[in-house]
Amino acid sequence: MQGTRCIQGIALDFKKRSTIVGKKYNEVILDTKSFEPMVTLRLLQINNLSLEGKFLPDELKWLQWQGCPLECIPLDTLPRELTVLDLSNAEKIKSLRGLESHNKVPENLMVIKLSDCYRLAAIPDLSRCLRLEKIMLDSCISLKRIHESIGSLTTLRNLNLRRCENITELPSDVSGLKHLESLVLSNCTKLKVLPENIGILKSLKTLEADGTAIVKLPESIFRLTKLERLVLDSCSYLRRLPNCIGKLCSLQELSLNKSGLQELPDTVGSLKNLEKLSLISCASLTQFPDSIGNLVSLTKLLAYNSGIKELPSTIGSLSYLRMLSVGNCKHLSKLPDSIKTLASITELKLDGTPIRYLPDQIGDMKQLRKLDIGNCSNLESLPESIGHLGSLTTLNIDNGNIKELPASIGLLENLVTLTLNRCRMLKQLPASIGNLKSLCHLNMKETTMSDLPESFGMLSRLRTLRMGKESNLPLISVENRGSFVIPSSFCNLTLLSDFDAHAWGLSGKIPDEFEKLSLIETLKLGHNNFHSLPSSLKGLSFLKKLKLQNCTELTSLPSLPSSLIELNADNCYALETIHDISNLESLEELKLTNCGKVVDIPGLECLKSLRRLFLSGCSACSTKVRKSLSKVALRNFQNLSMPGTKLPEWFSGGTVSFTKRKNLELTSVVVGVIFSINHNNKNIQIPDVVDIQAKVLKLGEQVFSSVLFIGGVPRTNEPQIHLRRFHDYHALRRELNEADTVCVTKRSTPFDERLELLKSGIHLIFEGDDDYEGDEESLDKGLQSISERMARFFNTYDEGVGAAESEYKCQHELEQAKEKPRTRLLGVKGNYIILFLFNLFFVLLGWFWLRYM
Repeated sequence: MQGTRCIQGIALDFKKRSTIVGKKYNEVILDTKSFEPMVTLRLLQINNLSLEGKFLPDELKWLQWQGCPLECIPLDTLPRELTVLDLSNAEKIKSLRGLESHNKVPENLMVIKLSDCYRLAAIPDLSRCLRLEKIMLDSCISLKRIHESIGSLTTLRNLNLRRCENITELPSDVSGLKHLESLVLSNCTKLKVLPENIGILKSLKTLEADGTAIVKLPESIFRLTKLERLVLDSCSYLRRLPNCIGKLCSLQELSLNKSGLQELPDTVGSLKNLEKLSLISCASLTQFPDSIGNLVSLTKLLAYNSGIKELPSTIGSLSYLRMLSVGNCKHLSKLPDSIKTLASITELKLDGTPIRYLPDQIGDMKQLRKLDIGNCSNLESLPESIGHLGSLTTLNIDNGNIKELPASIGLLENLVTLTLNRCRMLKQLPASIGNLKSLCHLNMKETTMSDLPESFGMLSRLRTLRMGKESNLPLISVENRGSFVIPSSFCNLTLLSDFDAHAWGLSGKIPDEFEKLSLIETLKLGHNNFHSLPSSLKGLSFLKKLKLQNCTELTSLPSLPSSLIELNADNCYALETIHDISNLESLEELKLTNCGKVVDIPGLECLKSLRRLFLSGCSACSTKVRKSLSKVALRNFQNLSMPGTKLPEWFSGGTVSFTKRKNLELTSVVVGVIFSINHNNKNIQIPDVVDIQAKVLKLGEQVFSSVLFIGGVPRTNEPQIHLRRFHDYHALRRELNEADTVCVTKRSTPFDERLELLKSGIHLIFEGDDDYEGDEESLDKGLQSISERMARFFNTYDEGVGAAESEYKCQHELEQAKEKPRTRLLGVKGNYIILFLFNLFFVLLGWFWLRYM
């Protein structure tokens, strides 16, 4: 590199190079003689490279040398005009030297950044740096002490020691830090005390001491009259705050989350400028002082998951309070009546508390926008006054025991989101639900509701309706399970984009008016009893996901919209016909596991976007599907499952070692398995096969593991084949290095003990192995692309299916024979020997008769 006197800034960053060529080949060397002509150079960024020589331009102001490879930095060689020195992420730096020199100290230095210098063990005397304003030593985990000179840096404004885990103390005298504004000590886990004279830091605005081992705050802290933010989160040894805490007249935020705090002093009420008080997960804190009502500027009071037993009546005086979070306070059983005077409150979190009722006065919270009463198991009803919350936009009653919603809920004209998931005592919605003109999202999964009111179709702005049930839970009676019919007004929900009616017992025929739901993107109708879908389904031009799994009475699939990306019809046992799907140009996943009556999937060969095809247990159509698999399709596939007993013969065994090829990158890894499910073994209800893993081993130790997502569990005992291609963007490929081993195993403690891994194979694909686009009909097998060889394997598979299956059965019988008692085998051999000797006897007798008689 050769520069000129006109250059004022250079930025060279080789960080990305390390991920491409590896650490061994990563060193980039720059000769400092290149800088000699650059007399006006002001900015130099040379990240992750090495310098050869000592010359740096005298006028240099800013040096950023992240990832510096030196162990010791000779600071006395730096230009005297330097103001910013950034050596962060220099993993080898152990020390700095040269600042003690009286000759070439960079006296104009204002910023020293040594973040993430993990080996840095000490900081030298910085007293000669008379203009220093910022020191950043965060994550210098080997640093054990801070030089006393730092306490005398009168110009210093920011000192960051975050995650300096081995620092045990700060300079005892910090009286010189008169202009310090920010002191960050977060996660200095061995720091037990703060300087006693910390009160002399008259300019301090932010003090973060979270995650330290401090037991108390110095009494002099009351002198920090400009302090605006005090963070003491996770200080588990801190039990109390000093009474003088109330003197912090500028304090705006006080955070003690997860601390050992047992009580708040009454003087906390004197913090007139406090806007946020956070006491989340303070398990030992059981009450607030009455003086908390004096916090006239408080806007957020957060005590989630704390030990609070009750709220003082004075809380009603917090006229500016906007957010009150006391959720998961297991001992808080009621709210004070004074809560009605919280005129500014917009968010109230009471979830997970044992409250039995909401006071009628809650209706006076005219500004309330979010109310969370989820997981309140003792709460069985809501007051009628809830309808007065005209500003409410979000109401969460998740996992509650509410038996009914009050009719007044229809008055919540601004309600946007209503969540009723797992409210298993809730059997119906009030007719007034149709009056919620602003409702966009209704979540009511796993309830005992069996129908919807006719007024439901009036929810004209509804976009999300999730009301699916758990198919393995008896949420509704058998008599009602097949009785639900979609109300005629339902098709008025023309803005609906996400509809989940999983296991609602939808029966008969889905109405043709379904086409009016023209904006729907996700449709989940699995575990229902309908036998057909409307032909108008094709008109749903935005539909991306269609879930129909376990619709055991569904006999046919109509023409589907071309926008579809995922189609799941697993376990549709009665399914016989599928309309031509060649128009599904965006389809990426097709799941038809156990659709044993389907004999053909017309148009499958046209699906250029298909990545995942699951056909385990589909023996009737497997031959046609194999013949339709093309080179292009197999090159794009990530997952492929279908009936089968053999793998391509050119696959390696279940273990293969990776050896790099010169100038050729490994582009993908293909894993193949033959497996079966022994249904005679145990009656286990597991929806997917998740017990087969592909692993990367380094020197025999596992460094990475990925479950082969095989899809649904086949109903048959017959073997199935599954292929999984790990492309270059997958973590398994990225984790694979020279001499590593890839292997396929069954999980040591399987979820499904019925699974049998019969055979496995692996093939590594390098550059040039699978990228030929032309016709390969005339090419020899050794010249064909991997996808072409795979296509020929499947296309000709039917010719040897019978033989392969017979071979499998013979092999299986042979293995069983080997397991029979050895005595039986010896008995069979003995019978043959006796028969042979008997025949030999008669032959010899005949010969003797002819010769001598």
